[in-house]
Amino acid sequence: MALTVRTRDIPKIPGAVRLYRISAYITGVLLLALVIEVIIKYTPLQLEMQLGNGPFFVPNGTAGEAPGTFNLSIAILIAHGWLYVVYLFMDFRLWSIMRWKPSRFLLIALGGIIPFMSFVVEHRMQKAAMTTYHELTAQQAREKESAR
Repeated sequence: MALTVRTRDIPKIPGAVRLYRISAYITGVLLLALVIEVIIKYTPLQLEMQLGNGPFFVPNGTAGEAPGTFNLSIAILIAHGWLYVVYLFMDFRLWSIMRWKPSRFLLIALGGIIPFMSFVVEHRMQKAAMTTYHELTAQQAREKESAR
């Protein structure tokens, strides 16, 4: 038997969806930046990205060494890693409020490590959660009306 959303959790759905969507977009964009970083670093280009004084692309291993520069390649790696953890928390929060199957949690989690998948998964999960939310709120309104 499938679990349904608890009555006390129905008002939490829009907020959980909003936080999940924000984390999904941020994680997705950083993952795409990470893919670009890996491509330019580990292909024959052998380049890294830096910010500050000097060129944006520098030879591998030299980013951030010059005074006034910042190693953007490392920053992307670290930011994606930490924000993926936030994404997993938002995934877990939405999943637990909606009381979905464990396989759906894993599908959402994969969205943060497969390029472009976070955007697709976010759209589908947001649509499923909000559809359920609207159905449940309409059902509650009907029950209140029939109780009068």
